[in-house]
Amino acid sequence: MSVVKINVLTVPQEQRETLEKRFASRAHAVESSDGFEWFELLRPVEGTDDYLVYTRWRDEASFQAWMEGPMKAAHQGGGGGAEGGERPKPAASGSTVWSFEVVQQTGPAGV
Repeated sequence: MSVVKINVLTVPQEQRETLEKRFASRAHAVESSDGFEWFELLRPVEGTDDYLVYTRWRDEASFQAWMEGPMKAAHQGGGGGAEGGERPKPAASGSTVWSFEVVQQTGPAGV
């Protein structure tokens, strides 16, 4: 059964561009991961500073393997690089992960 992970990132207005650039620079870090099914970065339009990072995985084990491998490396200096080898300051001021199992789904008719 597929699982969905939604990372809720609180991003102050002045850090939005930084966050989006960092995600763009690491776009391929997740695509070839075993069990990866989908990704979307959702920008808030009104009423909140929270971005949603939507990922869908074949199963929980696939997500955990990515968390302990490529994602961990990217956040420990393996992606986004700052001058002098220093890690860049986080763009988000807070993060919460929501987890869901897909129990129903549908797509466009005729596809």
